[in-house]
Amino acid sequence: MASPAVHVETLETPRLHLRRLVLGDVAGLVKGCNNINVARYTALIPHPYADSDAQKFLEGAWLDRNAHSRHVFGIETRIDGDLVGCIELNMGNGPDTFGYWIGEEFWGQGYVTEAILAMLRFAFQTAGKVELCAAVHPDNPASVRVLEKTGFKYDRIGTELGGRCTDVLAEVYVLKAKDWFARESKKPKLLVSAIVLIDPQQRILMATRPAGKSLAGLWEFPGGKVHDDETPEQALVREIQEELLITIQESDLEPLTFASHAYESFHLIMPLYACRAWQGSVTPAEGQSLKWVSLDQLDQLPMPPADIPLVAMLKKLL
Repeated sequence: MASPAVHVETLETPRLHLRRLVLGDVAGLVKGCNNINVARYTALIPHPYADSDAQKFLEGAWLDRNAHSRHVFGIETRIDGDLVGCIELNMGNGPDTFGYWIGEEFWGQGYVTEAILAMLRFAFQTAGKVELCAAVHPDNPASVRVLEKTGFKYDRIGTELGGRCTDVLAEVYVLKAKDWFARESKKPKLLVSAIVLIDPQQRILMATRPAGKSLAGLWEFPGGKVHDDETPEQALVREIQEELLITIQESDLEPLTFASHAYESFHLIMPLYACRAWQGSVTPAEGQSLKWVSLDQLDQLPMPPADIPLVAMLKKLL
């Protein structure tokens, strides 16, 4: 029986959408890989890099996926939809390894860290891996810092890079599943309440995260943090008054579903309520943009990872 990992199509991070590659990605692969500053730290990216190289890479990725020996995901920005790099999990002979590259114009923005954290969850929680290794070119200290930040520990000097770097003495970093799960279990839990406001035309109100906050620019269901002395319903009444300048009643809140999502530094638990009645005129009071959208349009908006699974649930419940 094929592993469930074979069927995973997307991985979500706060700013990124990791997805399987398609033929239409040839131009994006060439744009990112045809750069000596990208290729020099890898063992297998040729330079110069042409359309034929991208097509060969895609064909290999598809074959390896079907054989469950390698899983490659394109790294795409959630808002602009740019293909900024690739990350892959290799499960051939020897230890399970992973590698990645990112286009030079996107360096220094934290995208690699986000992508690695998503792949670690895929590897340990979905694919059932026990240990992962990552080999780093000795001239690439930035990758060392990223690996250490995501939980990897230095293990040894080896020649695991392979390809044209077979003779390069690389630093090998290792992360064990038991250590990853232990790290995940220590994340603080954050309780947030969110609301699906539904107008007479059956449209749903969505709000952007304001500039200056994490996940800025993404569309979310309005709501906010539940204080220690509040119930989730009381928190929504308060938050909606503060954010939208309207008044809702606890009795008008209908429990729908909830989200449970592990972010980098905390685990979010978010009950979601529906509300069809309120007093006042919906007004953005915290610098956010607002939009009324139909249920069918919801999945066209770039959202935080925790909100995305809720859309499918709403389509079943509303």
